[in-house]
Amino acid sequence: MKATVLGSNGYTGMLLLRILASHPAVTSVVPASRSMAGMSIAEADPGLSQAALNGGVLAAQVVSPEEALGDPGDVVFSALPHNASADVCAPVLGVVPVIDLSADFRFADAGRFRAAYGIDPPQDSFQPGSVYGLCEWNRREIGDAMVIANPGCYPTATLLPLLPVLEGLGATAQTAAPVVINAMSGITGAGKKELVNLLFAERTENGGAYNPGRLHRHAAEIAEKLGREDIIFNPHLVPIKQGMAVTTTVVVPDGEAAIQRLVDRYRHEPFVTLLGERPPEMRHVRGTNAIRIGWHREKNTLVLMSVIDNLWKGAAGQAVQNMNIRFGLEETAGLLREAEL
Repeated sequence: MKATVLGSNGYTGMLLLRILASHPAVTSVVPASRSMAGMSIAEADPGLSQAALNGGVLAAQVVSPEEALGDPGDVVFSALPHNASADVCAPVLGVVPVIDLSADFRFADAGRFRAAYGIDPPQDSFQPGSVYGLCEWNRREIGDAMVIANPGCYPTATLLPLLPVLEGLGATAQTAAPVVINAMSGITGAGKKELVNLLFAERTENGGAYNPGRLHRHAAEIAEKLGREDIIFNPHLVPIKQGMAVTTTVVVPDGEAAIQRLVDRYRHEPFVTLLGERPPEMRHVRGTNAIRIGWHREKNTLVLMSVIDNLWKGAAGQAVQNMNIRFGLEETAGLLREAEL
């Protein structure tokens, strides 16, 4: 299997290259980036192991996206920015499966995209037919999809524990209080940008909320996938490189039944670990495609706690999981489930 990775210069793109280079079903990986085109792969990512460099899977040189898409292979991963990804991928949409890690194909409602990103969504006929790549929930649809919209990191960590808890309540079901989501992310969640507020001196020994309530872009994504508007989403940036912890408080008609739905839904999922009343920790999922979920119940008020690695399950790892499902491979192929001590 040949894979093309667009946007290989970012954290997500670089991690995709590393995962795919050792994937048992992948025989060729083409890295593509405008800013690094013509650069050797060893220079583009000095952290690559000799095994990855000498294994013959990774192409020796980074090429431009246009050159890469001239012969895209079997699957295209796009780690390009929002509102650029769909345009760049246009020549291969419908030709080979595209797994897009931007927001360009995530929204069914153009109005939500416009409100969240301040621009019109890409004008593309594949927009309505794309599949939201939350693997544990849309596995059947992913299996036939030509465009897979990889979810955002915050929505992944939020939706996986919350969806089964709210399942069956209906979009118009009113709870006694809004769904309140407090989330913490490592700095890589902001991408590889040269911004003052992401400098080491600004972030170390520092943390705090930003874009609270419904201001963050991912609030719209979460609301659409839950099918409800009573969402309060409060993201926080914390001084770690990668990792994400989400704590959600929700009032439901029957707390015990809601927890049972959560347990039943994920009982056999390979990347989901249920901890019961024990709170999960980010260090236990670092460098893996796992999500760990715990909970606390106060009658019908539930506190749901989840952790993921934002670069793995929140981005590159879930994208490879989507590839595995799409091509009928072992779903866990090439992906780690246990963190190092």
